[in-house]
Formats: sequence, structure tokens, C-alpha cells
Amino acid sequence: MEERYFTVGMAGHIDHGKTSLTKALTNVETDRLKEEKERGISIESGYAPLNLEAGVSVSIVDVPGHERFIRQMIAGVAGIDLVVLVVAADEGIMPQTEEHLEILQFLGVERCIVAISKIDRVDEVMLELVKDDVKERLLKTAFHEAPYVALDSLSGKGIDELKQIILTELKAMKFRDAYGSFRLPIDQVFTVQGQGTVVRGTVYEGVVRKASQLLLLPGGIFVKARQIQVHHEESKQARAGQRTAINLSGIERTAVKRGDVLVDSDHFLVTDTIDVALQVIGRKFAPLKQRTAVRLHIGTSEVMGKIVFFDRKELEQTPDEVLCQIRLDEKIVVRRGDRFILRRPSPMETIGGGWVIQPNGDKYRFGNETIDMLRHHQQGTPQDLVIDALNKYILLDLKQLMQQTSLAGIILKETLKEGLASRVWLEVSRQGYSLTKTFIKIKDELLARLQQFHEDFPMRTGMGKAELVQSVSATYPKSLLEYSLNLLLEQNEIQRSGQFVALTPFSPNLPKKWHVRMEQIIGTLEKDGFQAKKWEDYFIGSPLPKLEIAELTSYLLESGQAYRLREDTIIHHTAFENALNKLRQQTGPSFDLKQAKDILNLSRKYMIPFLELLDGLNYTRRTEDQRHWMEDRT
Repeated sequence: MEERYFTVGMAGHIDHGKTSLTKALTNVETDRLKEEKERGISIESGYAPLNLEAGVSVSIVDVPGHERFIRQMIAGVAGIDLVVLVVAADEGIMPQTEEHLEILQFLGVERCIVAISKIDRVDEVMLELVKDDVKERLLKTAFHEAPYVALDSLSGKGIDELKQIILTELKAMKFRDAYGSFRLPIDQVFTVQGQGTVVRGTVYEGVVRKASQLLLLPGGIFVKARQIQVHHEESKQARAGQRTAINLSGIERTAVKRGDVLVDSDHFLVTDTIDVALQVIGRKFAPLKQRTAVRLHIGTSEVMGKIVFFDRKELEQTPDEVLCQIRLDEKIVVRRGDRFILRRPSPMETIGGGWVIQPNGDKYRFGNETIDMLRHHQQGTPQDLVIDALNKYILLDLKQLMQQTSLAGIILKETLKEGLASRVWLEVSRQGYSLTKTFIKIKDELLARLQQFHEDFPMRTGMGKAELVQSVSATYPKSLLEYSLNLLLEQNEIQRSGQFVALTPFSPNLPKKWHVRMEQIIGTLEKDGFQAKKWEDYFIGSPLPKLEIAELTSYLLESGQAYRLREDTIIHHTAFENALNKLRQQTGPSFDLKQAKDILNLSRKYMIPFLELLDGLNYTRRTEDQRHWMEDRT
């Protein structure tokens, strides 16, 4: 049976017995700091292992309850699977209990156990009143079906019952993804004498192993996991859901801070602009105006920023989810779906919380169009997220898709496989993807440009491939254009001749506008045979533009309808072929200039250029005064 790892949080008002309950469950004193022991309150979150049964490994997180330490509480609760809400029987629900409840729901904690502590201080009537009060408060929350247990941490009454309820709740839960990429938001950093820098945190996802090469974000510093501990015991690895300490090599203590994130791949996105779905608290608060400074708590990060609305000028208490954006003063590491808490920095109060729709937000216009776009992102399936990313960036590899969609690797790979099978997108290159509709758009544009080129220059073999690619390279990546051209060649929609590309089955032809006049000139050239005039003389008195004359010249020479005899003279292919055939029939394997002149009866003016043309076309090879027929051209 595979080991399952969970983190259980203790939450509640100050002095309601969270730390005592944690000790009763685990026999571990979680108040470590001298100041905590002197003042009798928890400042930093404390952690302890809870042994329940084989196959289930649990970390208990005792989070601070005092309002001054709310940020530590948020960081401690981030990443827990189950919360034990501790309510003292002699006080009942208190203000900090209320705020903790809100924070727990905003952070997406779905399971709760209510532990009514200090029952030795009250009678049965008071205990029932407190229990009813808590039930009423939880009625409209995600925890309305939470189980209850009455206990006393000092005497141990109810502790075994609580353990059993914790085990039952955890077994009903889906445990975290240990197969994805490793991610550890850091909540504590310190130095151990002789060991160096050590970081602590709860593994959000994936597995980290001893000697693993890791990346510290957002700084982008490569480090190595020299040693791993789980609850003060050395381990070869730490998995999703486990509380761990990692001794890092290759970095100084001063280069690491709370809120940094350790990962094992570079596909995690570093961002300072996030699109979010925000749910505000259920009580009234001073309206939050457009671009007001806010404090974002996400993972173990605590960052200042500004809130940006697209459908209102200020935020008031509302039961509706608000789609908006937070522009941060610092870079953070987040993925789609990560939960956050939003607080007002002054006066310090919780405004609300929610989840990240798009980690890589952009600047949008104010109005319903942006809200519709955000709602689409919010409701999108994994396939929708991939489509949105490819619509925006056209061509993305696997790493870039993981960054832009924030999908876990295993989910993304399955989504890509399904999309390829249904032809929603294409694999352009090794792990490079683009939408099929983008290819169709490129295809139509390339074919349209070739069609226009053929209309503008009908006498040319085709458009230069480099010129064609360049004409659309401002819109599409070069690799995608190359892929599109190759696919069009495979599909026989285009043809290639050397460096030129043309539509299938295009072949060079005379333009309709000048067809008759050009045919007349070509006919005259054919009639003149080897007595051809200078090429430019054929256009005396002709209305043909110079550009068309140049095009016609290239067309005749490149298509083999004419040959250049001298710089200023070309001859028709019939004259060339008649002379070639006559000379070949009346000579042996070789011949000299005199023989050729006698056979063809040409003057030296035409004879020498013709023989040099034969050499140039590899019909003959000259050796001193002899020319030898080339066998491969017979």
C-alpha cells in the first residue's frame, strides 16, 4: 500500500488550547521560540508528527491565533488538507475564530473537525450551548457538516476519539499529487552550524530527493538538496503533503527568504500580475477603491500590490465573486488554481480571498469584454486553457504550455494527447504545438500570397521561399512557417523548384494583357533562327514596359524557350536544337571548329558563342582545339 501524506492544521482564537491539543495528540511541544514560551502564545507556526496507522503519515500544524500574527497563520494554513477548529468551551466563538474560518474557506480547505476544548471548565448545559453556537456559525460555510468532538487536552479525554475522526476524514480525501513537478513554498529559513542554509516548508506537490538539483524562485538560483529531514529525522526524500526541512548547498542564507519557492523544473511561472476570482468577507468593510494598495498572501508569500477592477470603480461587500487583477510590487511563483488571501494594509483587515485564474495577467481594457474573457478563463477546461495559450502565443513547447496554463504535467500531457487525436492542435516540432486553425490561417495566407504573386509575375517560376516566409514572419514564428510549407508540399498544394515555391499545378505563362504582342516577338525570334538581331531591337516601337521586357527575357531563358548566345543576343530553342541535332548527326565522338563551321554554315560571330554554349550546357567538353560529345547528354 502506498504511503499517504497529509497536513492537518490547528486553528482558532488565542488561548483556546491549540498548542496544548497538539501536544496531547503528538507529545510534541510546538512552542519553540523563547518569546512564545514567555508570552504563552504562538508566534510562528509549529509542526509535529501525528502517528495514526501504517500507510498514513500526518503533520500537525499549530498556527498562531493572535491577530498580530495573522500573516504567520495564513502561511501556516496554506497547504493543509484538513483543519481542526479549536473552540474553548468556556468562551465559544471569538473574533479570531471568525477570521480564521473565513481564511480557511478562502484558502480552499474543504474538511474541518470542530474540537471543543477545555470541557473540564464548564458543565453539560454550557457545553451544549457552545456546540449549538458553533453549529449555527458554520451553517452557511463549507464546514456545516463538520464532525464535533469534546475534549480536554490535559486529562486526555476525547483525544483518542479525535484521532479516530482525523483518520476517518483523511482516508476519505484525495491525497496530493506526488507525481507532478516538485514545489515547496518556503516558510522558514535558518542556518545550522557546519551545515549551512536550511529551508522548511510543506511540499505542495511532487517529490524531492536527496542530491536533487533544484531551482530557487523567483531569483532563479540553482541549488542542491544536500540533506532532507522529515520531522527532524533524516530521509532520502519528501513527498507532497509532508512537512520537510532541506539543507541546501550552493546558496547563502541571505539569498533566501520566506515566500521563495523551491522547484525541480523551470516551467513554473514567475509573475507580478495575476488575474483572480475574489470572494469578499461576509461582513461590511470600508469600500476598496480602484488601484488601492493591498497585501496579497499566497502560499508563504506576502506581497504588496494594487487591485484593478474591470467592471467597477470600487469594491463593496457583495455575495458575488469578483473577477479582477492584482498587480504586485514583487515577483511571485504561482499556478492556476492557487488560493490566496487579500488584506488591507491599513487598517489591517482581511478583505477576502479566492483563487488564481491566470498567473500571467496582462493589461486589459475596462469593460464587459474583459470580464467575459476572465470568466472564460475561470470556467475553462484544460483543453480551453491550452487553446487560449496557443491563441495568444501561436507556438509553444511543453515547458511554455505548463507555464502559461499552470496545468500539472500529467494533466497537460493527457490533454495534449487528446487534442492531437482530435486535430484541435498540431505538433509542429519536437514538443512544439500550434492550433490547427492557426495552420489553416497560415495556409490560406501563404496560398493567397502565392496566388497574388503568380498574378503579378506570371512568367516567373514561383516566389522565392525566403521572400514568402519573410512576408508573413512578422505574424508567425519561422519554425511554424517552415512546418506549414513542408505540410503544404506533402499535401501537394504547392510545388518547389530550387529556391522557388509555386501553387500546384502552376507553370509560368505569358500575361493576358501582353500575350499577343509577346507571342509575336517570340515568333519573330524563332523565324530569325541564328540570324537573330540584338534582343533589344525586337522591342523597338513596342508598347511593352521595361519591366515586362525583363520578365519576358527571364521567362524565355529559364523555361528553355530561348538561349543566350551573346550578352545582347538570344536565340529561339528551335534554332538551338536544330543546330545541335545537325552537328551531332554529322560528327563523330569529337570535332573541331572548322568541322562545325562547315556543317552549320555559321559565321564566326555566331559559331564561337554557340560552341561555348554547348560547353556551358555540358553537351560538349573542350580539349585544346577538339570538342568531345558528353555521353550523358546524348
